[in-house]
Amino acid sequence: MIAVIKAGTEHIAMIQNLANITWPVTYGDILTPAQLDYMMELMYSKAALQKQMQSGQQFILAQEQDKFVAFASYSLQPGSSPVVYKLNKIYILPNQQGKGIGKLLINYITADIKGADTLQLNVNKHNRALHFYEKLGFKIVAEEIIDIGQGFYMDDYVMALKLTV
Repeated sequence: MIAVIKAGTEHIAMIQNLANITWPVTYGDILTPAQLDYMMELMYSKAALQKQMQSGQQFILAQEQDKFVAFASYSLQPGSSPVVYKLNKIYILPNQQGKGIGKLLINYITADIKGADTLQLNVNKHNRALHFYEKLGFKIVAEEIIDIGQGFYMDDYVMALKLTV
């Protein structure tokens, strides 16, 4: 049985550990080692994670017995009308993928943001997770190239899942 818990600053080391395992597998064939290192520091240093939590990102962890196997984060898009939340991160340990954990996390998030109109995310155009999102009903609504500094860019699709009818 997998439990989902809300994470706080006391879970930062666990989130970093999960990111250190999942990111090289997820992005090793997509990003250069230099960009991978840069993005890990940019998004997963202790200070970066603390700042994300303080600015309103809700982190959650999936736990199977005494082992954490996945994490995600989401946040309200300020000033959005109708109400839009952004799925900022979702990563599942490679040996745990295909077991429904990602769907469990998305379902947890959509239940937690009940009343919101849309759940939106960015996904690298070459990320295999694109098919996972499409299976859950997310649709590509835009493309973005985002300058993240140091000469690096993210080449993403913006995807959205309508939550209200």
